[in-house]
Amino acid sequence: MRWVNRQVGRSNRLLLGALPILLLVLVYLVMAAQRHAENPADKILPLPGAMVESMSALIFEPDKLSGQLIFWADTLASLERLGIGLGIATLMALVVGLALGILPPVRATFGPLVTGIAVIPPIALLPILFIALGLGETAKVGLIVIGIAPVMIRDVADHVTALPREQIIKAQTLGASSWQVMIRVALPQAMPRLIHAMRLALGPAWVFLISAEAIASDVGLGYRIFLVRRYLSMDIILPYVAWIAVLAIVIDTTLTFTSRRMFPWAHGASH
Repeated sequence: MRWVNRQVGRSNRLLLGALPILLLVLVYLVMAAQRHAENPADKILPLPGAMVESMSALIFEPDKLSGQLIFWADTLASLERLGIGLGIATLMALVVGLALGILPPVRATFGPLVTGIAVIPPIALLPILFIALGLGETAKVGLIVIGIAPVMIRDVADHVTALPREQIIKAQTLGASSWQVMIRVALPQAMPRLIHAMRLALGPAWVFLISAEAIASDVGLGYRIFLVRRYLSMDIILPYVAWIAVLAIVIDTTLTFTSRRMFPWAHGASH
């Protein structure tokens, strides 16, 4: 049987997916052990014991100044910023994307503007945001929104524009107005694409969040990573990076599960 025709079962998928991760962990452990054998004070590749010790203090011991559990305070702050930014961008993508996709005059008027904003590197706008909006939460959330909303809008708009013209003609034949065509025809078919756009935007959203927190913040996962880097505290940086990866995977899996449950027809399910 050719590999292109070979299907992989669920249990085998989990096993095969875990193999590269386990291999990377094994390679890291071997390299870390070698470095510590040559230099017990090495800080570049910390051993698991050092990471557990450092993270335990951040997870379980309250900070002497703030009284907070630093790890959980950082996580909550970052997730709050990410959630607000992603939520605003998703709402904009739904409303503006539907309008651009279904209404040609709107697409002709605002399409070039959305395209122009989408191609501007959002990081280049970071100084402008901090100058205009200050160093508070608004600028951090604003960077996430500006960074991902235009791309999400274009994705949803392109999907709606590509809907079969026959559906729109039939709806109008039955007496549907432009508003009803948008809500009854375009919206249900745009929702799975919107969730897909959210999944694609997760990676860039984390990048913009970490960048904003690194420059101007006093709490957050990105802030903590860039705070301890001056001390070469890889025993904190590596677990924080791994934790960000876990959070991203959980969010992505949740979105995928939600899409499959709410819109099975968009994933090839018969019912």
